[in-house]
Amino acid sequence: MHSTAGAEEEVPVLIVGGGGAGLTSSMLLARLGVEHLLVSARPTTSDLPKAHVLNQRAMEVLEDVGVAGAIAERGTPAEQMAATAFYAGLAGPDPDYGRCLTRLECWGAGGEDENWRAASPWRQQNLPQIRLEPLLKARAEELSPGRIRFGHELTELEQDGAGVRATIRDNASGRHYAVRCQYLIGADGGRRVAGLIGVEYEGLGVVTQTATLHVSADFSPWATDPDVLIRWTYSPQAGVLVVMVPMGPERWGPESEEWVIHLNYPVDDPRAQSDAQVEADARQALGVPDLPMKIHKITRWSVEAVMASAFRAGRVFLAGDAAHRHPPTGGLGLTSAIHDAQNLCWKLALVLAGQASPELLDTYQAERRPADERNAQRSLENAVNHFAIAAALGLSPENTPGQNMAQLRRMWSGRPEDAAHRSAVLRAMRAQSMEFSELNVEYGYRYASAAVVPDGSAAAVPVDQIRVYEPCTHPGAPLPHAWIDDEDGHRRPVKDLVAPGRFLLIAGEDGQAWCEAATQLAAAAGIPLDALRIGHLDGDYYDPRCAWQRHRQITRDGAILVRPDRFIAWRHPAGSSEPRAELAAALSQILARPVDAPVGVAV
Repeated sequence: MHSTAGAEEEVPVLIVGGGGAGLTSSMLLARLGVEHLLVSARPTTSDLPKAHVLNQRAMEVLEDVGVAGAIAERGTPAEQMAATAFYAGLAGPDPDYGRCLTRLECWGAGGEDENWRAASPWRQQNLPQIRLEPLLKARAEELSPGRIRFGHELTELEQDGAGVRATIRDNASGRHYAVRCQYLIGADGGRRVAGLIGVEYEGLGVVTQTATLHVSADFSPWATDPDVLIRWTYSPQAGVLVVMVPMGPERWGPESEEWVIHLNYPVDDPRAQSDAQVEADARQALGVPDLPMKIHKITRWSVEAVMASAFRAGRVFLAGDAAHRHPPTGGLGLTSAIHDAQNLCWKLALVLAGQASPELLDTYQAERRPADERNAQRSLENAVNHFAIAAALGLSPENTPGQNMAQLRRMWSGRPEDAAHRSAVLRAMRAQSMEFSELNVEYGYRYASAAVVPDGSAAAVPVDQIRVYEPCTHPGAPLPHAWIDDEDGHRRPVKDLVAPGRFLLIAGEDGQAWCEAATQLAAAAGIPLDALRIGHLDGDYYDPRCAWQRHRQITRDGAILVRPDRFIAWRHPAGSSEPRAELAAALSQILARPVDAPVGVAV
């Protein structure tokens, strides 16, 4: 053990790692009034564009902590991330190079898709991590001054029954110091925490190796579609897929100043290790050998999915890339990290406040690991389908550029003998809606754990497991979106009625007995619980478009219990002769402690 200078610092929660998961955890804990400290071995935030898509629910969480507006201001305008498209190369010796093969709407079509508008008050956003993380860090520092320490590296940890002792090195001075905490969140991307607690990683599969170039260049003469975010470029020159993504920062679409270019290589291909070779390969594949191009960085990574064998060991929890790593296809990695943080932080807050038993923390892995594993698997399948498209097109690195272009021209030749080929390729491309229209993956998953009380009803089977999200109040599902009015006509999304760190009981118009029971229980048992009624004509709040009525799945005198993370914890479809006992039983299970006070006791 290194010697440590000075007294041991004490803090309820120590966060290790300053990426998306760690910074979101810090902001959420600050909002919940939980004292904490964040340390990150890195000197500053990410210097790589990396993840860039933020799904609707992730934006809701980021709105909770007061940073969503800044993200929307810096991110891609809606009209420049409405579509994705597939192309016959980029530039080349004749006008057929760069021809669009087909296009798909992506991520709610820039706010035009009514299904996505019905799911959330937020639209999908796009902001590269290189620009996102500084916004998150600045907000975290604003919420917790002096508690965000970059350049401070965890070197050791040991835990006992009462807490965790971590040894931290200040990399600038070399000084070591100790931090004693009750709980530790490992959000360091798998760098150190997992190994120190004996957690291993399980691979779900390696698809390929990718080299990524972050460049400043003017591609506007060839990349001419202003509404396309990601360009899937099938290069005649190289016989491979090249992926191009604009990165802003001030202009987007064809006029973007910066781009990320992804090139795939066979696993262990030595060419991928040479920066000069990767640049030459990219220029050749895109047909721009002499284009002025400033290369900021070239990185290599494996297109693979990896899961931690456990998300928890004692008082240490893993979140984000420390718990799961995905291919970027579908944009599910960073958003999963944000949802990990949301799931864990309200539970830590209740346990630290003595309002829930530590057993509540067992539900973190039970809920998040299946959701994250599904997202990792989906990311892999999204990546694999791109290879199916390339195979259907018939391109090959072994072909000459002329042979590859001849294959591509079959897509628009109009010849009867090419019709079946064209249909097969277009079908494979349409199937990529599983990446770009995955609303049920992003919104429709459900939790199953002790913190969810089943009501005996069978969960509805979705029309399409991936693409079709059908809002509901089945226990374990996310709270459906609806616009709600107060008496004065002030409109807000129903999600905003859920206060930070508090449960919300939503009853029907005639559910006054449920609300009274909730108010009594909250006072008697010290539970952070609010209660209200929503109806079209009557209630504490009003449902002007009957959207809530369509989704609530309870009668006028029924009730739904919403957790602080806005997932449905419990529901009772109608009235009850013993509302307080029913509600107390549900909360006792969720909080893993008895909360029922004797009926008739004055409160």
